[in-house]
Amino acid sequence: MMKVLIAEDDFRIAAIHASYIQQIEGFQVAGKAKSAKDMWEALQQEQVDLILLDVYMPDELGTNLLPLLRERYPEVDVMIITAATETTLLRDALQYGVVHYLIKPVTAQKFAQVLTEYKEKKDMINSKDEVNQTMIDLFFGQMQEEPKEKGDRDLPTGINSLTLDKVKTLIESENDGISAEELGEKMGASRTTARRYVEYLVTTGECRAELAYGIIGRPERKYYPAKKQAES
Repeated sequence: MMKVLIAEDDFRIAAIHASYIQQIEGFQVAGKAKSAKDMWEALQQEQVDLILLDVYMPDELGTNLLPLLRERYPEVDVMIITAATETTLLRDALQYGVVHYLIKPVTAQKFAQVLTEYKEKKDMINSKDEVNQTMIDLFFGQMQEEPKEKGDRDLPTGINSLTLDKVKTLIESENDGISAEELGEKMGASRTTARRYVEYLVTTGECRAELAYGIIGRPERKYYPAKKQAES
């Protein structure tokens, strides 16, 4: 679960962003800060993974906080969300390693897309001891920028035909079904990415999903090839 601190002086915008976060799986609001002073206090009191930082804070420019954030809390990621459009501010933000820079107003769809992609990249890095070029390309988004192959043109955004074939093969090999987390481990991808592929296959009728109860009684969604249902 990624814990997010919202550093935003406009309480209405902060509330909107908090409502967006609550709708995204894997994220929760760690707190809200209406000033730089409040932000530092919140960081001392709460565990935070990501800060959504406005540039125009009442007591300090958000980009001026970045050097101290990197020094004091190097493990905390920062995403700028601002109405500021000056190139110099973007340059400053990039210099100190912000993970994204969003221009207000931000739609719920864009907000969810950016945070989900951010978490997928974090999960990808955290799940491996070593990296390869494919992982690095995915992390920096190079594969998304390349034109789609012929076989990908009819697929939804975020679905690659080669990866889809790999997912189909993995599901076919599991007689007892497979969860999104297990599939992600076999794919070398995050659970979120794995779930995107299997849920797409559910919509096309190429696999089916059932709820299974584990040892502790918590239901888990497992995926099976559709043809096994017909054979049973």
